[in-house]
Amino acid sequence: MKADGRIGILISGRGSNMEALLRAAEEGRIPAVVAVVISNEPDAPGLRKAQERGVETLLLDHRKARDKEEQDRRIVAALEERRVDLVCLAGYMKILTPGLLKAYPGRILNIHPSLLPAFPGLDAQRKALEHGVRYSGATVHLVDAGVDTGPIVLQAVVPVEPEDTPVTLADRILEQEHRIYPEAVRLLLEGRLNVEGRRVRILACRERD
Repeated sequence: MKADGRIGILISGRGSNMEALLRAAEEGRIPAVVAVVISNEPDAPGLRKAQERGVETLLLDHRKARDKEEQDRRIVAALEERRVDLVCLAGYMKILTPGLLKAYPGRILNIHPSLLPAFPGLDAQRKALEHGVRYSGATVHLVDAGVDTGPIVLQAVVPVEPEDTPVTLADRILEQEHRIYPEAVRLLLEGRLNVEGRRVRILACRERD
């Protein structure tokens, strides 16, 4: 993958991880520019945040598509028009169809607020507390056809405190999400991720070269 890549970010809400990626690109911590931010929700606060940073935004309301396949075809067309190399999901609340996955094989990343494979899907923080785990965290993974089932790229561990609520735990996990997501993007853009089945090996710079 190109080290001066172009990123497309898909959001559905506030875009907190989107902002972390935008900051990383602005500061040169990832070798890329964010070419477009796409939302399927018209009221997503992340759209305004991206616009304030001078990033192109696009609303593709999923309710205006006949089905999921048409919606993802619209997304693929928008990404390809902007020559996007890497797609980052940042709170995008839709399962991707095979059409989108095939358009960007091994080039779609997602961030999830748990130590996958534990607690995939929604309400991960609440599930972690209900199960009484001592540690939770964040996971960046490559996206496949399942729900948070793709190969794991990076993880960060967050201790669960006795007084934690889903909100307080989510806040601490979010700090780690903002740290590891840009790092995973950098590694992928630099061609330093070697996927072997379900395992992702991170290559050293000299090994890549």
